[in-house]
Amino acid sequence: MMNHPMLRHFTLACVLTSTLTGANFAIPTRIQQARFDYCFTGGGVNCVVDGDTFWVNREKVRIADIDAPETHQPRCPQERTLGNAATRRLHALLNAGPFRLASIDRDTDRYGRKLRIIVRSGQSLGEKLVAEGLAREWDGARRSWCT
Repeated sequence: MMNHPMLRHFTLACVLTSTLTGANFAIPTRIQQARFDYCFTGGGVNCVVDGDTFWVNREKVRIADIDAPETHQPRCPQERTLGNAATRRLHALLNAGPFRLASIDRDTDRYGRKLRIIVRSGQSLGEKLVAEGLAREWDGARRSWCT
């Protein structure tokens, strides 16, 4: 698990180094380019579920380095509003061009979703969502989005 901040930053540094240099060591990456819609029910081919989960080529992916507010069963109106904004932003980011899906030290989460860091032009799209206030760095613990 990537609960320790230093491990999380080391993993991201490896991903970014691999992406920028073309090296393919320890953390394999795959380039993806697709047109993404929104997922409305069930699974999908290429669609965004919420601010940290999407389907690409029939594979469900959870962005490993962030936690975004819930849109399905949010705990308060603020979480729903922020979750919808995060979902729209992830949709825009994924549709902005090719990106890499980088593996981490754990392949799947407890729900069977692939855990990946999403990288474009040397930047984690998850960290971009965090910087924009639409997600938090994932530290292994769920925290409330409600105030």
